[in-house]
Amino acid sequence: MPRHRLQDVNTTDLVDAIRLGCRSMSRCFNADDGDLPFGGARVRPDARLAGSFESHIPGRHLNALLSAEEAAGVTLDESAVDKHARAAFFSCSRAPLPLQRGGERTGGRGDPVLLQDHDVREGFHALYALARYRDSSRALEVAEAGIRLITEYWLPGERWDLPRLQSDWPVRVLRDEAGTFIQRMARAIGPLVKIHRATGCGPALELALALKEKAAREFFGEAGAFSNDLFGPHAHSTTCVMSSLAQLADHTGDAALLARVKAFYDNGLWELRDQIGWSIETTDPASDCLRGEANNTGDIVETALILGAHGHPEYYEDAERILRSHLLPSQLRDVSFVVEPDNPEGVDGLRCVGERLRGGFGFPAPYGHEPAGLWESNKPRVGFNLDIVGGAVGSLCEALRETTRLDEDGHWVNLLFDRVTPEIEVRSPYTHERLGVRLRQPGALHVRLPSWADAARVTVDGAGPARHVGGYLVLDDPAVGRWIEFDMDLPVRESELTWRNLRTRVRFRGDEAVAMDDFGTDLTFFEPFE
Repeated sequence: MPRHRLQDVNTTDLVDAIRLGCRSMSRCFNADDGDLPFGGARVRPDARLAGSFESHIPGRHLNALLSAEEAAGVTLDESAVDKHARAAFFSCSRAPLPLQRGGERTGGRGDPVLLQDHDVREGFHALYALARYRDSSRALEVAEAGIRLITEYWLPGERWDLPRLQSDWPVRVLRDEAGTFIQRMARAIGPLVKIHRATGCGPALELALALKEKAAREFFGEAGAFSNDLFGPHAHSTTCVMSSLAQLADHTGDAALLARVKAFYDNGLWELRDQIGWSIETTDPASDCLRGEANNTGDIVETALILGAHGHPEYYEDAERILRSHLLPSQLRDVSFVVEPDNPEGVDGLRCVGERLRGGFGFPAPYGHEPAGLWESNKPRVGFNLDIVGGAVGSLCEALRETTRLDEDGHWVNLLFDRVTPEIEVRSPYTHERLGVRLRQPGALHVRLPSWADAARVTVDGAGPARHVGGYLVLDDPAVGRWIEFDMDLPVRESELTWRNLRTRVRFRGDEAVAMDDFGTDLTFFEPFE
């Protein structure tokens, strides 16, 4: 099969990536199954959408779609929002937690009765998003009822009281003994924090704190170590709990908890990631295939943003390198290689697969959509499961929000992306000859200086001299409405990505990868390293 170098690779535009991701999330409904959202999706070895997933997908997508509307000004397809909301409420219709359908089905339909607490995070995310962004009293009521149910039937013994739960509710718990706490209920900490922050729901914070206690006591220790046997092999569960604990620490001002998160980020996380934030899908020590998962990368970015905001600007640099060199490039934008399947029976999951998935995120290698080793088994799989686009777009929205910030100390330019807000305009050095900043409101200006830039050689035009303080160039009283330009070269340098015993050569321009070893694979993001 001839190799296909991808033609539309984005390394610079957060807003466009968010907008395109929203397009994918708005076209993922299964017309053959009541317009419930698809879950699985792949383009090789064949192209198809499959598996309605009412307990999981609506939460991922509503959280991302409604966040994109607020953060990036994306105009949403309200019919898509309504379909996701309808699916979320359907999933919670028999009990106030996200349930999957089970039992005898007619035409793919059935009652939602199967509870897998891996999905509780997603159920709360759907309800949070509807409560915050659509002022849904129904969503908040269901969320509060779900919190009460968990507090009564799970929390006392830190496991489900199955006889009583299944006697009192029309619920069957799936795989109650399978998976670790990190892969199951701990995942819910993040949306519980969001519910409390958005609505003031006290029980949401109380449950988040109770789950945090178990996570800190048994998993996220002071040394920040990772163990596959302890945490479990599902890497996204580990990264989303890390991000959740960072959100909780930020929300409550818990410095000790944030220190635990930082210790894990600095130590155990390297068992799951490389230097550009690529993260393995499964941490099974027997697996060396570089099949990653963009969800994990998004969680790493969100955690880095919180650590950066708490006085560690080097984590902003990590976030920017991850965004430019992996998360943005890994978005499915060029679909010219997708071979549309024959579909004589008009199955909806086989219709316009490439275009419906365009904007999605999936299971990339550091260098492209196709990890090395997949073809060796004669069972290649290049997938873009639809939950992952929700996770990645939600993280891109958080990155966009944190690109610039205005607080009591003035303006902060934390990530060097193009940005226009009511307070500030930024022209990125990656898309313009020089970094430019124009204030729309008065205040001191702090511009993060990357570690590869020499502070002594950066010149400033349009304002007085800048001080170098704590990783930032600081202008105390810059003029409003005047462009200030910072002349800093984007150095080209070569480095090596490492994970386990694997080595991948990469060439950077600033924090943007421009060439990388691809090991002869197809669907690559960058020029081959030479």
